[in-house]
Amino acid sequence: MKAIVCHEYGSPDVLKLEEINTPVVPEDGVLVRVHASSVNPLDLTMTGKVYFVRLVTGLRKPKRTLLGVDFAGTVEAIGSNVTRFQPGDEVFGVSRGAFAEYVCVPEDRAVVHKPANLTFEQAAAVPVAAVTALQGLRDKGQIQPGQKVLINGASGGVGTFAVQLARAFGAEVTGVCSTSNVDLVRSLGTDHVIDYRHEDFTRSGQRYDLLLDIAGNRSWAEYRRVLKHRGTLVLAGVAGVKGNRWIGPLGHLVTVPLASLGASQKAVFFLAHVNKEDLVALKELLEAGKVMPVIDRRYDLRGVPEALSYLGAGHARGKVAITV
Repeated sequence: MKAIVCHEYGSPDVLKLEEINTPVVPEDGVLVRVHASSVNPLDLTMTGKVYFVRLVTGLRKPKRTLLGVDFAGTVEAIGSNVTRFQPGDEVFGVSRGAFAEYVCVPEDRAVVHKPANLTFEQAAAVPVAAVTALQGLRDKGQIQPGQKVLINGASGGVGTFAVQLARAFGAEVTGVCSTSNVDLVRSLGTDHVIDYRHEDFTRSGQRYDLLLDIAGNRSWAEYRRVLKHRGTLVLAGVAGVKGNRWIGPLGHLVTVPLASLGASQKAVFFLAHVNKEDLVALKELLEAGKVMPVIDRRYDLRGVPEALSYLGAGHARGKVAITV
């Protein structure tokens, strides 16, 4: 099968489209013919720019050579112990090495039937970004109907899902984005949109019950100005957030919660964990039309390096899809 392979750290240009072995299906495994994938900030760890991350990914070269996480496709084969799926089923989920023609996923992991009303590209845009938004709002932010919620970074992959999910939870939603994305964010159902190029949301005089921060570009003192007395700041651990060469965004994600200790407001950060249960919850929202993916650009498998370069430039509106 064909797959995108990363043998060394560097710019996306180091990625190669190569012929590799198709995964062998274990007894509990599901072999999926991938029709689409999407790029995430997580995939940018292949640059090796953050030295701290190399403790996990490999000091001199990547331990894992296959990239991509999100996928949507058709079940090609199943292991002898698999009961939830049959060949021909349309599915979506996450798996290491999703920039490839096939992935193999354990049946009990993050793979579920695809929403019937979504294309494969749309379904592949969902898993990492939508689960991050869901867990940030529901689990860490404990969002409630009627609350005032602000999404900082509302036009990106996570942000476009967060705006729609917050509305589905019954909140009054304000999105922060750049001038060119105001119409997009407004079209997603936000009650208010703040163009950060013309207005500083931390000095607007408004206060919010919950602030989901995806951009990672403000200090605790600034965040506090917009939080209510018992308000909550949730920092999404997005790999693409800027930081220094040694620890990347980790310094921001740790120092802000530490600075909040003793304050009436609280700050928490998290890393999303994509699981079967949350994909099922999102599937129901997608099929009900309460949430829909926003796709900015589409590339084929050979275009993955260009897609990652575009994502890394920080201007993607919604998700960038890969058609396999």
